[in-house]
Amino acid sequence: MSWLTNRRSHWLWSVVLLSVFVTAGWAGDAETKQADAKDVETKDAEQALTVQQLAERVRESLVTIQSSGRESGEQGLGTGFIISEDGLIATNLHVIGEGRGFTVQTHDKRTLAVEAVHASDRDLDLAILRVKTDDPLKPLELGDSEEARDGAPIVAMGNPLGLRYSVVSGVVSGRRDIEGRDMVQLAMPIEPGNSGGPVVDMRGRVIGVVTMKSLVAKNLGFAVAVNMLKPLLESPNPVPWQRWLRIGRLDPNQWKSADADDWQQRGGRVMCSGTGTGFGGRSLCLWQMPTPELPFELSVRVKLNDEAGAAGLVFHSDGGDRHYGFYPSSRRMRLTRFEGPNVFTWKVLQEVDSPHYRTGEWNHLRVQVTAEGLRCFVNGHLVIESDDTGLTSGQVGLAKFRNTAAEFQAFACSKDTPGEARDEAKVEELRNIITGLPALEAWRLDEQNQLREYPVTGSDLLLREAAELKRRADELERMAADVRASAVVSELAKLNAEAAEHDFDLLRAALLIANLDGEQIDVDAYVRYVEKMANQIRESLPDEADEATRLAALDRYLFQESGFHGSRFDYYHRANSYLNRVLDDRVGLPITLSVLYIELAKRLELSIEGVGLPGHFIVRHLPADGDPQLIDVFHEAKRLSRDDAARLVREFTNRSMRDSDLEASSSQSIVLRMLGNLRGLAESSSDRAALLRYLDAMLAIEPNLTAERGMRAMIRFESGRRQSAIADLDWFLEHAPDGLELDRIRQLRTYFEQRDPPRP
Repeated sequence: MSWLTNRRSHWLWSVVLLSVFVTAGWAGDAETKQADAKDVETKDAEQALTVQQLAERVRESLVTIQSSGRESGEQGLGTGFIISEDGLIATNLHVIGEGRGFTVQTHDKRTLAVEAVHASDRDLDLAILRVKTDDPLKPLELGDSEEARDGAPIVAMGNPLGLRYSVVSGVVSGRRDIEGRDMVQLAMPIEPGNSGGPVVDMRGRVIGVVTMKSLVAKNLGFAVAVNMLKPLLESPNPVPWQRWLRIGRLDPNQWKSADADDWQQRGGRVMCSGTGTGFGGRSLCLWQMPTPELPFELSVRVKLNDEAGAAGLVFHSDGGDRHYGFYPSSRRMRLTRFEGPNVFTWKVLQEVDSPHYRTGEWNHLRVQVTAEGLRCFVNGHLVIESDDTGLTSGQVGLAKFRNTAAEFQAFACSKDTPGEARDEAKVEELRNIITGLPALEAWRLDEQNQLREYPVTGSDLLLREAAELKRRADELERMAADVRASAVVSELAKLNAEAAEHDFDLLRAALLIANLDGEQIDVDAYVRYVEKMANQIRESLPDEADEATRLAALDRYLFQESGFHGSRFDYYHRANSYLNRVLDDRVGLPITLSVLYIELAKRLELSIEGVGLPGHFIVRHLPADGDPQLIDVFHEAKRLSRDDAARLVREFTNRSMRDSDLEASSSQSIVLRMLGNLRGLAESSSDRAALLRYLDAMLAIEPNLTAERGMRAMIRFESGRRQSAIADLDWFLEHAPDGLELDRIRQLRTYFEQRDPPRP
C-alpha cells in the first residue's frame, strides 16, 4: 500500500497516477479512450497530406525566436510562425517576454528586424509580432479550432530542446479550459522550445499555438486554440519595438538587482519570476534609498504563485551574499541569516507554522529592526522574535528563492512604517469592529470611519471575514451534496445486501449512478421505460419466436429503428456513463450500452452476460443450442470471433489475451467498472468531490476494496472530513486485510487525530 508510505498530498499522487493513465491511453477503465474518427469528411481525407509533406510546407513558415537574458547572452529559444505575407508572426507571450530583447530568424537563416509587438494578451499568453520584410513571407492558413475533433491527427513543429525545426505527430486528445483559456489537449511529446509553434491539421491549417507541456505526462501537451488568436488580429494593441524593450523595467532610482531580467515593475507592484543566479535560485532586489539608522521598520505585501517556494524581505544586506531574510517558505514563516553563497553558510534562526499566514493570498510582512534584535510579523501578528545581531547594517529589499514567481506591493522602510495597524491589539480592535458590523443597508458612516484610519488592514480583515463566510457556505453546500450522495450509496448498499436472496438488480443500480452527481432522476420511471422497450420488441415478434429471431429483433430495434450507437464525440463526458442519458440520447460507452442490451435481452428470455475485456466492454450470447457468441454492442452488435477479441485486448493493453479476460462479469463488477470510469474522469479533472462520491459507491458494493478505502481515507482527510477519514482507518484495524501494515495505519490515524485537516 504505497499510499501509506508517503505523507505528501494524495492528490499529487493521483495526478502522477493519472499521467501514467494518459500516456497509456487509459482514463477511468480505458472505456474513455477516443472512439475511432469514422466521421472524417471525405473531402478532408482526399486533401490530407502526409507528415513529411506537412513538414516541408510548414517549415517555410516557421521562425526561431531567441530571447536575450542576463548580460545580453542567449537565454531562451522558442518558435513562431508567419501568419501574413507582410510580416505578422504569431507566438506565445512568454516566448518573447516583456521588456526583453529577442531576435527573429527564418528557416533560411535570415534575421528579420522587429518593428513592433503588434498585439499581445497576457491572459491568453499570445503575441503577434510585426517584422520588416522586403519580400512577401509565406504564411500558414489559420483554421477553425472548433473543428479539431478528439482523435483527429495533428502535426506540431518547433525547436524542442534547441533542436531546430523538429516535427512531431500525434492526435487531439481533448479540449480543456485552463485559467480561462480554451486549450487543445495534444497527445504528443512537447518540450521547451516548442512553445509558440503551430499545431496543424493534416491539411496544414493551424488549429492551435503550442503553449505548455504536461508536468506529469511525458507525451501530453497543450496549445491555445487558434480561434483565440483571431481577435488579436482583428483588434491589435501595437507597441513600438523600442517602447516594448522598456516595459516593466525596474526603476534604477528605486531598485537594483543582479538578476534584473527576472524582476519587473508595474506601477506600485514589483514582480519576479524565473530562477535566480544564486544558490537555491536566490535572487535579490535591493532598495536604492538610504536605509534609516536603527531602530527602523520595513514591510511589504507579498503573494506567491507556488507555496512550495519562498519570497519576502531582506535587510542588513552587503549587496551580495550576506543579509537577513524574513519570508514564507513552504507555508512556514522563516527567519534566516545568510552568511555566504551556499546552504552551508545559511543559518535558519527560526522557522514556525503560523495560522496567520494566508496560503495563496496577499500577506503583509513586517520586521522591526533594533540594536537588540528582530521582531517579525505576518498580517499584524508577531510570529518570530530573535536576539541575533550577527549582521548590523546594510541595504534592505526583496528576495525570492527557487523558481517561485512572486508579486510584491506596498514596500516601505522608515523609522516608523506609516499608515497601517502596527500591533496585535489594534488588529484585534479592528477585528471586533468587523465582527459587529450590521447588514450593508444599516451600515453607518461612523462605522466606516472607524475602519478608514487603517484602510489596508481593515480591508484585509473584511475580505478575510468574507472568505471565511464563503468557506462556510461552501462547506454547507458540500454537506448537502454528501447527504444527497449518501442516500444513493445507501440504496446501492441495499441492492447489494438483497443480492444474497435474489439477483443483483443491475438496471436499477446502473440508473442510480446518475443520482450520485445530482441528476435526481426518477429511477422507477426509467425502469418502466426499459420494460416498455422490451414490450415493443416482443410485439414485433412472431408467435413462439426462437432465440435467433429474438436476438435479431433486439439488434434491429436498438440499432436500426431507435438509432442507439457508440459515442462518437465527447467520449470523455460523464453523461456517457449515465444509463438514463444513454436512454434519452441513444448514445453511450461500451459498458452502458451493454447494460441496456443485457437488461433487454433478459426480458426477452435471452441469456446474455457481460465480458469485461480490458479497455472495451462486450457481451456474450449463450444460446440453448450452439456455441457462445461474443458481441460488441458499442459497434452496433457486431459479432466477434475470439481472434477479434484478442485484437481488442492487444489494442488496449499491448499484450496477448488471457483466458481470464473472457470470464463473465457479475452484475456487481459491471457497476464497479462503470463507477471506475467515472472515477477516472474525476481524477483527470481534479474533481475530488466527485471522486469521493464514486469511491463511496464502490465501497457500498464491495467493502473489501482496500486501495479504494485507503484513497477515500486520504481524500476525506484532505477535504476536511477528519472523523470520516479516521473511520476508514478503523475499518482497516478491525478487518486487518492481508498485506497491510497495521502499524502504519495506526501512525496515520494518530497523524489524522493530531493535525488539522487542510481547508479546501
